[in-house]
Amino acid sequence: MVHRLDAEGRDIVTRLAGKVAVITGGGTGIGQAIAVEFAREGAKVAVGGRRREKLEETLSLLKQQGGEAVAVECDVTRAEDTERLVKTAEDCFGSVNVLVNNAGTLSVSTVETISEADWDRLMATNVKGPFLMSRAVLPAMRRAGGGSIINIGSVLGIAAIRDRAAYCASKGGVTMLTKAMALDHAGDHVRVNCVCPSIVESAMTEMFFAETEAARKIRDSRLASIPLGRFGKPGDIAGIVVFLASDESSWMTGTVIPVDGGVTAE
Repeated sequence: MVHRLDAEGRDIVTRLAGKVAVITGGGTGIGQAIAVEFAREGAKVAVGGRRREKLEETLSLLKQQGGEAVAVECDVTRAEDTERLVKTAEDCFGSVNVLVNNAGTLSVSTVETISEADWDRLMATNVKGPFLMSRAVLPAMRRAGGGSIINIGSVLGIAAIRDRAAYCASKGGVTMLTKAMALDHAGDHVRVNCVCPSIVESAMTEMFFAETEAARKIRDSRLASIPLGRFGKPGDIAGIVVFLASDESSWMTGTVIPVDGGVTAE
């Protein structure tokens, strides 16, 4: 940790000072919130995403925090893009210490209603993406003496619900990828952990809960299933990710942490 003064001269602690982080899906929602919190905590940040205009919005927010940041257009399903994102971060900032695999997509479907092409696209983003990003970052983390990989999974990678067969399968894959990588790379001083949110308010959930009577009923039903009585906010996820990126969690690896308002407590 490093102490610095805020704009009013008060002493604050930056928990990620000296760390360089790569964050996928950094243009919106949870990824953007994580990037902003990382910058606030002193990290240098490389954000990746497919939409340049959204990445520019995130860069503007990071600069407001006084952070050093770079944005790279990146499709996590393409190996060359993942390698370019990591290389850019290392070239700009000298090392890479943290990877947040946040990019992901959703499918509301059963195995009968999802097309083969949509299944493949979902698996490519949600499972192949973290694989390619992790493979790309490991050499840089070894050069840095170790690091922390944080996968953004889902409570649906722990327990299933109806009409999410492909999504559950993909996030279950992320859960087990986390555990396997934690064992494989402990000797490299690379920790691998997984954060599993329930429903978090975002552009994706707003689109899913469109203003129709049927959508409102689904929203009310899902809200009633959360013991704390509200959907999550991107900042609810960013806080635990900062902890897993920091040295405060230096004896944690292979963990799968629900951040879900109590959904998995039942």
